[in-house]
Amino acid sequence: MALGSVEAIEGTVRIAASEVVAAYVLPKMTARLGIEEPGIEVEIVASNQVENLLRRDADIAIRMVKPAQNELTARKVCDIKLCCCAAKSYLDRHGSPLKPADLLDHPLIGFDRSDEMIRGFTQAGIPVTRSSFRFRTDNQIVLWEALRAGNGVGLGQEPLADSDPSLEKLLPGLPLPSLPVWLAMHRDVRTSVRIRRVADFLYEELKRYSAGATANSAR
Repeated sequence: MALGSVEAIEGTVRIAASEVVAAYVLPKMTARLGIEEPGIEVEIVASNQVENLLRRDADIAIRMVKPAQNELTARKVCDIKLCCCAAKSYLDRHGSPLKPADLLDHPLIGFDRSDEMIRGFTQAGIPVTRSSFRFRTDNQIVLWEALRAGNGVGLGQEPLADSDPSLEKLLPGLPLPSLPVWLAMHRDVRTSVRIRRVADFLYEELKRYSAGATANSAR
């Protein structure tokens, strides 16, 4: 290859991701991307709607469910473990649950309109009700900040909890599902060099993130 024939990768790449990933995971990754590819400009859309790609509102989407639309191409990246956790400030006041049934004695943090957590706890043999969740919201960022502020016990992404010194993981044997992570693009953008570059970069970064704080800090 002749010297100087490598074309610089420049331009804008728009990435859609869930609220938590957009706020707490992507900024560190895009900072590293800026070092490796200073010509790439990044736009982040904090959204859970796969339709962003169909409307071309984003070039790449990070999703926790496999997109079903034929116009999209998706590859599985990893599975992110969930964990039960609470702020150390909360545990200093109320103590730690030692077994799953002890969660009934603690205020929980969960969703407002969705009954997903109620069904999950019930399936795990913990008969919670809506009133068991002292703090309720459907906004993922508010949910996480309420947990960090000491409002009670909640669930979160394990790599995120591991990286936060204010939190402590609880009940390691609690049966919790994992979050599958998919990287999706519209089929028409696969030929873009800059979008492929960012997609490949995010694929490797998300795999490292899912492996935990130790893997992230080793970079």
